[in-house]
Amino acid sequence: MNDVVVVGAGPVGLLLAAELRLVGVGVTVIERAAARSPHSKALTLHPRTLEVLAMRGLAGPFVREGVPLPTGHYGGLPVRLDFSVLDTRFPYTLVLPQLRTERLLEERLRELGGEIRWEHRALEVRQDADGAEVDVAGPEGTYTLRAAWVVGCDGAGSTVRSSAGIDFPGTLATATGFLGDVVLDAPPSVPSVDNEHGGFLVVPLADGHHRIAGSTGESLTIPADQPLTFDELRGYVRQVAGTDFGMRAPRWLSRFGNASRQAARYRDGRILLAGDAAHMHMPMGGQGLNVGLQDAFNLGWKVAAVCQGRAPEELLDTYHAERHPVGAALLENTQAQTALGATYTADGRALRSVFGRLLAAHPAVNRQFAGELSALDVVYHPAVGKSGEAGELSALDVVYHPAVGKSGEAGETGESGGAGETGVSGEAGGGHSLAGSRAPDLGLDGAPEPSLYPLLADGRFVLLHLGPGGDAGHGAAEGPGAADSPGAADARAAAEAIAGSPDRIRAVTARPTTAHDGWAGRSTVLVRPDGHVAWDAALSSR
Repeated sequence: MNDVVVVGAGPVGLLLAAELRLVGVGVTVIERAAARSPHSKALTLHPRTLEVLAMRGLAGPFVREGVPLPTGHYGGLPVRLDFSVLDTRFPYTLVLPQLRTERLLEERLRELGGEIRWEHRALEVRQDADGAEVDVAGPEGTYTLRAAWVVGCDGAGSTVRSSAGIDFPGTLATATGFLGDVVLDAPPSVPSVDNEHGGFLVVPLADGHHRIAGSTGESLTIPADQPLTFDELRGYVRQVAGTDFGMRAPRWLSRFGNASRQAARYRDGRILLAGDAAHMHMPMGGQGLNVGLQDAFNLGWKVAAVCQGRAPEELLDTYHAERHPVGAALLENTQAQTALGATYTADGRALRSVFGRLLAAHPAVNRQFAGELSALDVVYHPAVGKSGEAGELSALDVVYHPAVGKSGEAGETGESGGAGETGVSGEAGGGHSLAGSRAPDLGLDGAPEPSLYPLLADGRFVLLHLGPGGDAGHGAAEGPGAADSPGAADARAAAEAIAGSPDRIRAVTARPTTAHDGWAGRSTVLVRPDGHVAWDAALSSR
C-alpha cells in the first residue's frame, strides 16, 4: 500500500510530493494530462512563497529566471502597493510563468526519488477506516491504487473532491476578464491603464513578451469559456488606451471569470484537498498559485508525521483549521478587488479614485494590503475555548499558546503528549507571543548557517536558543550555551512533544544579527518545518 497518492501534478501537487519525499514518505503522483501545458498560466510568486522555497534551498533558480517587481496592484488601481518596505529577503513579486515553476518543482521531486504517472486519470476515490483507494485510467487500462492518504491537487473541477462528497459552495461567475501573452513593440510607460471604457494591466515577462490582463464593459458579459481571438484582445486594448502598443505575436489568449468557491472542509477522513481543489476565485493579484503552494507546505510535514507514526491522525485536522481561514480570506480579497477593478460606471470610478487616494496618502494602509497580498502577515491562531484562554500544549497544538493561570505563569500541558510546565514566565500574549506567526529569515551568528531558513532545509523543526554558541547537533541541545539558556530543558521537552520525535528537531544556539518585530527578548523559539513558530519563550525564567 502506498503511503500517499497525490492526484494532480501541477505546482501544488509537485511541492506536496517533494515535501513528502524529503522525509522518506512513499508517494505516487498521477496526472491526467499527457504532458505539461505550454502556456504561461499563473505568473506571480509572492514574497512568502519565495520564503517557502528558500527554506528548502530552492529559491535561487526561481529568482534567477524570474522578473522581480517591487510593486503590485490592488484591483488594478494606478496607485501601486509597495512591496519594498516588507520585512523579507524577497521584497518584491516575482514574475515567472507557471510552466517554469512546474519544471523546477518537478526537478526537485525527481532529485528526491519521486516520479509522475502522466496520462493517468483519477476516476473515483473511496475510503474506509484504514485507507483510501483511487480508481485510475491509464494508457494500458484501469487499475486501483490503495494508500493511507489521498490528496486532491486536481484543480477546481476536482474528481477527488466530488468523489469524497465534499461541498464546494460559493458564487457563480458574473464577470469575465481577458488575458493575452503578446509582444508589444511600444509598451506603455505605466503598469496599468483604465478609464470609463475599461482597464488592463501590463506585466513584463523575461523573454520579451508581456502579459495583458483586464476587462472592458463589453468583455465583462462574454462567457469565460468562449475563446478569445487576437483581434478581440487588440480591440479591447485599443478601446481603453487608443492604441494597441504595437501588439503582435500572440502566444496565449484566454478569458477568466470571477466564480468564487471554497471546499466546506479540507479534510474528509483519509482524503485531503489543496490548491484550486480547495478554493477557486478570480485571479486578481496572482494569489491562487501562492496560496495553493502554501497549502502544500503546511500539509506536507503533517502528513509525513502521521505516516511515520510521529503524530496521531488528529494532527491533520489542524490543516483545515489553519488553511481554511486563509482560503476564505483569499476569496474575500479577490472578490473585493473584482468589485473595485471591474466597475467602469461613474460611481465605480469615484470609488476607485477615493480608494486610490487612500492608498497613496496612508503608507500604513498600503503596507497592510501589501502584507495581506504577500501572505507575510498570515498567523495561525490557536483554538480559543469558552473562557477566552488559549489552548493547552499537546502534540496536536502546533500553534501553541499556553493556558495562563492566576499567577500569570504558563500552565501545564494536556494529556496527549504534554511536556510538563514550561518553566518560563508567560503572561497571556507575552510568554508565547510569536506562536503561530511567520518566522522571518533571522540572521544568526554562531550557527552553521548565516540565517534561519537554510536550517530548515531538511524539513525538521528548528529549536533556536538565542544566546552565544553554535550548532547543537541533530536532535540534542549540546552546543555551547544551549543547555544553560533560559528554559532550555523545558523548551526541549515542549519541542519533543510537538515534533513527535527527538530526531525531528535540530537545536541551534546562536546570536541574532537582525531585528524583527516581536522577536526582541525571546530566549527560545521552536520553528515548524513550514516556517511558522510553534512555541517560544521570553528571556525571564523562574
